[in-house]
Amino acid sequence: MISLYDLLEAANGQLFGEPHAQLFTGFCLDSRLAEENQIFVARKTDQGDTHQYIREAVERGAMGVLCSRPPEMDTDGLSVIIVKDTELAMMNWATYALEKLGAQVIGVTGSSGKSVTAEAIRLVLSQRYKVHKSTGEYHGRLRLPLALAGLRAEHEMVILEMGAWQPGEIAEMVHATHPEVGVVTHIGHAHTDTFADLDQIAHEEGLLIENLPESGLAVLNYDDDFIRMMAGRSQARVLTAGCNFGADLMAYNIVISQTKTGFDLRYGADRYVGRWTPLVSKEHLYSVLFALAVGLHFDVPVAEGLKALTDMQPLPGRMNPLRGIHNCLLVDDSYDATPQSMEAALDWLRSMRGDGTSTRTIFVMGDMDNLGPYTQRGHRQVGQITAEAADILVTEGAQAAIAARSAADHGQDRRSIHLTYSFQDTIAVFKDRLQLTENDIVLVKGGTSARMELVVKALLADPQDANQLARQGADWDTSLSLPPATTTWIEIDQGAIAHNVRQIRQMVGDHVRLMAIVKADAYGHGAVASSITALANGAEALGVATFEEALELRDAGIEAPVLVLSYTPVYVVRQAIRRQITLTLYDLDMAYAYNRAAREVGAPLTVHIKIDTGMGRLGVLPTGAIPFFRHLINLQSLDIEGIYTHFSMADEDRDYTLEQLRVFKGIVNPLRASGFQFRYIHAANSAATLTLPETHLDMVRVGVALYG
Repeated sequence: MISLYDLLEAANGQLFGEPHAQLFTGFCLDSRLAEENQIFVARKTDQGDTHQYIREAVERGAMGVLCSRPPEMDTDGLSVIIVKDTELAMMNWATYALEKLGAQVIGVTGSSGKSVTAEAIRLVLSQRYKVHKSTGEYHGRLRLPLALAGLRAEHEMVILEMGAWQPGEIAEMVHATHPEVGVVTHIGHAHTDTFADLDQIAHEEGLLIENLPESGLAVLNYDDDFIRMMAGRSQARVLTAGCNFGADLMAYNIVISQTKTGFDLRYGADRYVGRWTPLVSKEHLYSVLFALAVGLHFDVPVAEGLKALTDMQPLPGRMNPLRGIHNCLLVDDSYDATPQSMEAALDWLRSMRGDGTSTRTIFVMGDMDNLGPYTQRGHRQVGQITAEAADILVTEGAQAAIAARSAADHGQDRRSIHLTYSFQDTIAVFKDRLQLTENDIVLVKGGTSARMELVVKALLADPQDANQLARQGADWDTSLSLPPATTTWIEIDQGAIAHNVRQIRQMVGDHVRLMAIVKADAYGHGAVASSITALANGAEALGVATFEEALELRDAGIEAPVLVLSYTPVYVVRQAIRRQITLTLYDLDMAYAYNRAAREVGAPLTVHIKIDTGMGRLGVLPTGAIPFFRHLINLQSLDIEGIYTHFSMADEDRDYTLEQLRVFKGIVNPLRASGFQFRYIHAANSAATLTLPETHLDMVRVGVALYG
């Protein structure tokens, strides 16, 4: 609980008006999530000033307001505290509350594994003490006062996760809480958008160890070079834990299975043989060792701690084995991701692949967050590891697609790689292409903003298991999980594009093919992402303006038919044949040049003939169309796959469009009668597709309508 007068004293604040509520259940930082009896904290941040949302928070039940200027509303019935800096006020209150209640603080930091470690420590210490642990999804320094709102007088110890989002935060958190024990889990590429490199991350995390008292304890990951070197920065006693020889607490003879981890443990002269934890993966075994080390500092014997940890259950979104559809093993690791935690999860998946059974391993990967300049390299690193660990890779998102290409570059069969850009399309991969069985293991992992728990939820055999997933509160339906990195940005909803494709697919019917036009980077929506989304939802072919745009799609692993709608120079014919890219043909000299180039390659070039029925751009004029085709008969190295025209005013002049259609059919019908067989006959653009069903023919070319 938060006392009004404790907060006033700690923050050196001033009451505005008469006070009402004197006790609050917690702080609220988001007015949309305000609950009864909370105190709403209005803040000025890089993302805006939340003083404007005070009224909304009060309407949702907040009984107090901590702000830096008087609210612009009636404050009768409210307790309002005015301070200069509301965030600093929260941190000062955290210090005040800890000093008042006297609980000893255990701080846990690191790039990954903090929450599992904190829970393991809680289980061990709870054998003998009353322990409070931080909870919730909030990251950074304000996690501390949010967590301490639940601290009670009976709590003897409090475990606080100290994750740094930017330099300086660890020092501020340590100064506010004065921890007795510090644990550093792993150092990896987390928040490299704000940290220059691993050295700077290690320096920041090491500030926890550097500021421990002599009577305290530093628990360090012996197997991590950055962390092991922190021992020299500590004036407190140091205990190391790991799986390598030399660690004070060393796990060995490790046995990894689908549902638990077995190990032997050595501590000094003592051996503990045949022990196990319900946690899966070697990375979570480190959390067990860290917890045992903390327990020793507070006189909890190793054997007692080991027994307590056999009751530990996986946390939501942290390598949590669940029953998936068709009785597959669904492992939910969707809470968050760094390259190092991805590697740890894939190491576990690799061990399942090599167990000598018929197990098929499937890795579903979402984008990783906050990697800054390390984004490309980090995702490629994960892709390389995936090629050795997973039989099938499904990626969701633009950054995860980098990992998919890396996996292919490192030997993974391209047919086993599926790229998507929306949650709906990821699920469609499982429904339409992957027939899951009880022999399958599906590992799902991604960064916070990827929301990969939505994939897990859709793959659950029992929908009631959704209560075991991360981010299931109503707040996650409305809140942005990550702040934008710049002041202007664009968010592309690939789910909306998928919906539009399906609607158009339904409109034209099964007998008409759909070509998605993705020229000009899909009109600014991202050509690769939009192409993959369109193909996954009913499009059969893609149209682009230039040969370079077609190459971009092929380089991204897209194998669907691609038609270049404009001029293409003859010198790229060899590459067009090799990459299976279809070119537009509308000139006789060009036809002879294309034919010669294709004959030299020894393989036919696929082309579509364009007829200019009134657009006034490229195309064979109607009067010369029949003679043009007579010349083509002798060009044996050209595969004339299709014929098309382009409507110029389909969105304005119905009569002119129908006249263009009449002229076009007046060319196509005699050609077909004379023996020309076209696999594709197409004319309709977006406007004609939506308003003139008679223009649909064999295929429609839809561009703007796909994007809303």
